[in-house]
Amino acid sequence: MLKTERKGNWLEMIIPVKWTGKTLEEIFRTEWKAPKKLTHSYRMEGKVLVNGDTANWNKALQPNEKLLIRLFEEEEVSGTPMFREVEILFEDDHCLVVNKPPFINTHPNNLEKDTNTLINAILYYMQAKGQLVNIHQIHRLDKDTSGAILFAKHALAGAILDRKLENREIKRTYIAMVHGILKKKKGLIQEPIGRDRHHPTRRRVSQSGQDAVTHYECIKEDMQKQVSYVKCWLETGRTHQIRVHLSYLGHPLVGDVLYGGKPSIKRQALHAAKLTFDHPITEERIICHAPFIDEQPIFKDIDIYLT
Repeated sequence: MLKTERKGNWLEMIIPVKWTGKTLEEIFRTEWKAPKKLTHSYRMEGKVLVNGDTANWNKALQPNEKLLIRLFEEEEVSGTPMFREVEILFEDDHCLVVNKPPFINTHPNNLEKDTNTLINAILYYMQAKGQLVNIHQIHRLDKDTSGAILFAKHALAGAILDRKLENREIKRTYIAMVHGILKKKKGLIQEPIGRDRHHPTRRRVSQSGQDAVTHYECIKEDMQKQVSYVKCWLETGRTHQIRVHLSYLGHPLVGDVLYGGKPSIKRQALHAAKLTFDHPITEERIICHAPFIDEQPIFKDIDIYLT
């Protein structure tokens, strides 16, 4: 875990031993894999200091030197803040993890017309704290899916987390309730997913689609209702991935009428129960569990802390 401290608009970071001899250019490009345009802006705008002086980006750094980066600045916020209660699972100066309720979009498709989304609620929450920043969404959840979702509070954290997501270093664990009793209680679904040409929003398993990998494990069965509770974790993040893959197995999600489920509940029974990632700045391992929040409980007697 790296030693850091916020000082006003600046983040102070103590150079660790493992960075001995590396230049700032190498840290931004190799360690953090920050985009060239972002790195260039920090460099040209003098937003990085070493021991209080303007940084030499090509000079080797030494342990215990103080690196200062101007990460925290007010921004012109894109979107309309709208009040709605939000459940915070984790928050610091760099990241925010929220327990998303069902029946709400994560982000607006139209900044002026769509104001009742999770992003709008977070903007209100942030402004109420005096933080005028644009939130960067790292991954997404479907409108009717609930659970943990990760956001970044500034551009550098967003860039690092985007890269971690691309490299499959952010682990997302879901709980689904599906129709039927699974014959194989644990397995791997590795089938490509593409668009369904006959439906505007539906996806399907297609050999011409994108690679998609879902791990699953049955954690509970209800023989009377003929449903199973399944833990899933993803290596990829394709649209509707869990819904498509479990339907492909012959076990569609309860409530997921788009993929063959029966409408016995008001939404597809899918909840992002756990989110695990290494912090983009401090490298601390962050583990967030998201409590079930349906007013009429869907997932009964399931312990999210065992996921």
